[in-house]
Amino acid sequence: MNSLYHRHRAVIPDWVALYYQDPIELTHGEGRYVWDAEGRRYLDFFGGILTTMTAHALPEVTKAVSEQAGRIIHSSTLYLNRPMVELAERIAALSGIPDARVFFTTSGTEANDTALLLATAYRGSSQILAMRNSYHGRSFSTVGITGNRAWSPTGLSPLQTLYVHGGVRTRGPYAAYSDERFIDGCVADLEDLLGHTHDVAALIAEPIQGVGGFTSPPDGLYAAFRRVLDRHGILWIADEVQTGWGRTGEHFWGWQAHGQAGPPDILTFAKGIGNGMSIGGVVARSEIMNCLDANSISTFGGSPVTMAAGLANLGYLLEHDLQGNARRVGGLLIERLRAVAAGVDAVREVRGRGLMIGIELTEPGTDRANPEAASAVLESARENGLLIGKGGGHNTSALRIAPPLSLTVAEAEEGAAILEQALRSL
Repeated sequence: MNSLYHRHRAVIPDWVALYYQDPIELTHGEGRYVWDAEGRRYLDFFGGILTTMTAHALPEVTKAVSEQAGRIIHSSTLYLNRPMVELAERIAALSGIPDARVFFTTSGTEANDTALLLATAYRGSSQILAMRNSYHGRSFSTVGITGNRAWSPTGLSPLQTLYVHGGVRTRGPYAAYSDERFIDGCVADLEDLLGHTHDVAALIAEPIQGVGGFTSPPDGLYAAFRRVLDRHGILWIADEVQTGWGRTGEHFWGWQAHGQAGPPDILTFAKGIGNGMSIGGVVARSEIMNCLDANSISTFGGSPVTMAAGLANLGYLLEHDLQGNARRVGGLLIERLRAVAAGVDAVREVRGRGLMIGIELTEPGTDRANPEAASAVLESARENGLLIGKGGGHNTSALRIAPPLSLTVAEAEEGAAILEQALRSL
């Protein structure tokens, strides 16, 4: 073990996990590749948890950050901020939410925290609906609504949370149903649940569950939920922290796979928009965003430097059609991985869309989670020059594959070949 690891252990909390038996220090990156302190190069299929969205060391972003830092780094939201207004205008227009207002934070956790504040204040209720197997952040309020035991260290919460079926298609009581019957069953469960509650503030849901292992319902589930919610005046919060900005290929936002009943009332985002800079945020209809009756600001949300990065990054993404690239290259990659997995007994399912792909691993011949296999594949992939992620919820273990959206076909094949070797070594 290197000395930096021992220094880390001496001052960083034990619950801050590190990947790999011999943790690595990443020192620099370019494109879809990163290098460690020993000079080893890796193809990056995780992007710092879906955050390096376009490319490492993207010149357009680097230049924008450097130039803005040379002018002014910080001012807070107490002063007019041109980069913040410009990025807010672009995101409001892209969001699909009418008369949208945008509030910037520094993380997805803080964005979801703000969405919960808005929804509960607007509705005058502290009851929240969330999905089983969900993850929404590490603050006190977001841990309390997270439906994934591995990431929720306390049951204490300022909110009362009720969990709904539907976030996982191939497990649970409705797994054997057709897609249509699955949606009907989940809607019936929601209707029944609402019959046992007082007024509910909002349903918060990830269109594709990130930490939970890239699981998702059939398209249209949240539209069917939305019709029920609307009858009760309940808000829909779409947590797009991992699914936004075209990563799913087919849609710019994950909610658009469920858009038949209209856009969400509140949308949260973070991760990829800053390409590594700390940007999160909330988009909401004006009457919801403006409902707070007390002062609020953000010291670091909307920083001129991070906003400059976000503008440059979003501009590059749109100009180079990285959503289309995610659809094309991601489609090739998932089919390649499905072909590989067909010959590996430990693989239960390859799922996802665009460049957001999950490989669920089980003990061969069973539905039991196989975290040992997931760790073994993670280690083998790293040894052969590929970085991937892990995830999963109740009795599940999954590999998470989410490269930068500029991934080339050749790089997709390179990563798939390494993953094939790692999976077959099981």
